[in-house]
Amino acid sequence: MHPILLSILLGLTAAAANVFGGAIIVQKNWKREYLKYFVALGAGFMLATAFIELFPASLELQGKSAAFLVLIGYLIIHFFEHTVTPHFHFGEETHADEFVHSHTGYSVLIGLIIHTFFDGIAIASGFIVSNWLGWIVFLAVFLHKIPEGFTVASVMLAGGQSKKAAWGASALLGAATLAGVLTMALFRHQVAYGLPLSAGVTIYVAASDLVPEVNREPGVRMALVVFLGVGLLFLLDHLAHVH
Repeated sequence: MHPILLSILLGLTAAAANVFGGAIIVQKNWKREYLKYFVALGAGFMLATAFIELFPASLELQGKSAAFLVLIGYLIIHFFEHTVTPHFHFGEETHADEFVHSHTGYSVLIGLIIHTFFDGIAIASGFIVSNWLGWIVFLAVFLHKIPEGFTVASVMLAGGQSKKAAWGASALLGAATLAGVLTMALFRHQVAYGLPLSAGVTIYVAASDLVPEVNREPGVRMALVVFLGVGLLFLLDHLAHVH
C-alpha cells in the first residue's frame, strides 16, 4: 500500500480513538481507571520513539538544523498550553472549579487541536520516511488518543457544555489529526521540516503532559508502566526493524 494512503487510513484510526475517548466520558458507563495506564504506557513509548526514532531520522534529513526545529516544535505546544490553555491538565480533570467558565473549555479544545494536528503531521512524516517509522509513530500517537478524547470531553462537560458538545469536541480532535496527515501528504517534500517539528511536539506531549499525570499517581506501578512503554519500543525495534 502507498505510504500516503496508509498514513491516511491510520490517521482515520487515530481520529476514531479520539472520538471513542470522548464517548467514554459522555456515556458515563465505562470504567475509567484503565486510562491512567494508557497515559503511562503512552508516555514511555512516546519518549522512546522521539529520542530513538524521530530525532535520529530528523538529523539524517536536516542535519544539525533538525535540533533547532525539534526545539521549535516543543516550544509551539508549550506556548499554546501556557497562554491559550493555562488551566490544562492532560488526564481526567479533578479541579472542577477551574472549568466553571465555558470559554476555558474552548481554550483547552484549541490547545488540543493544535497538538493533535501535529500528531497527524508526525504519522504522515513517519510513513514518508519509512514504513517502519510510520508504524512506530502511529502506535505512539494511538496510545494517547483515547485519553485525549476523554480529556477534552470531560473539560467541556465541566464547563457546562452539553453531552453533544463534549462529544463534538472529541470529534474535532479527530478531524485535526486527519487534517495533519492530509497537510503532510500535500507537502510531503517538506518532510525534513515536518518530522523534527513533530519530534519536538512528541517530546513535549510525553514529558510535559503525560509524565506529570503519571507522577500524580502514588506507588511504583505507574512508573513501571512507563518503563514498559519504553521497553515496548525497544522490543519492537529488536523484533521487527530491519536495519
